[in-house]
Amino acid sequence: MITIGRLARYAGVTIKAVRVYHQRGLLPEPPRDPSGYRRYTAEDAVTLIKIKTLARAGVPLARIKELLAADPGKFTAAIADIDHALAERAEEIHRTREQIAELSSGDRLFVSADVADYLDRLQRLGISERSIRMERDIWILLQSVAPNQASDWIADKLDAIEDPQFQAIYLDYDTAFDWSPDDPRLPDLATRTRHWLTTRSTGAGRTTPALDPKLVHLVNESIGITSPAWEQLARLT
Repeated sequence: MITIGRLARYAGVTIKAVRVYHQRGLLPEPPRDPSGYRRYTAEDAVTLIKIKTLARAGVPLARIKELLAADPGKFTAAIADIDHALAERAEEIHRTREQIAELSSGDRLFVSADVADYLDRLQRLGISERSIRMERDIWILLQSVAPNQASDWIADKLDAIEDPQFQAIYLDYDTAFDWSPDDPRLPDLATRTRHWLTTRSTGAGRTTPALDPKLVHLVNESIGITSPAWEQLARLT
């Protein structure tokens, strides 16, 4: 015969938990002995371990009470269902852990591998975090509302980023964010940009993928990052 304290230690629960199980009718409460102590048996310890195990599996206490009172066949079937649910939950947790681990890789949880590679390339070029954040938000939106067009555009961007002229233009655009709209460097940057776009669109039969004007408007409205200098560049270009 064992005391409530030893019973709790055997099962790995608190004395308070044992008393809760008494109150809920899961574990019979033995009468007190002449010394005023409640004495438990090995069978009580086994029952308590079952209760604890089922509770840790997420089974509600009311359901545990039903299971403990069920015949062996129903109990075995119910345990199989619980085990299956636990396996599914474990797989879901595993997938979530893999996604969380991907957070350490930057934006790869939110965008395609190609877009993530493009953003990594921009970072290596020295593009500001502001512009990279803007690009990321644009690609998240594009991939959500127009995945086919986004796929065409990122293929084009990955090709363009290999061009030293495009790299130089992108770096200057990034820096121009903080320029005055009257900065004398803006017309030259606009001219270089037009020249590059014209050369690229006519060279080697390449056609830059077109975007739906409504989608362009949606992107511009959603991102909301601009500057007077960039607005002036847009007009000049």
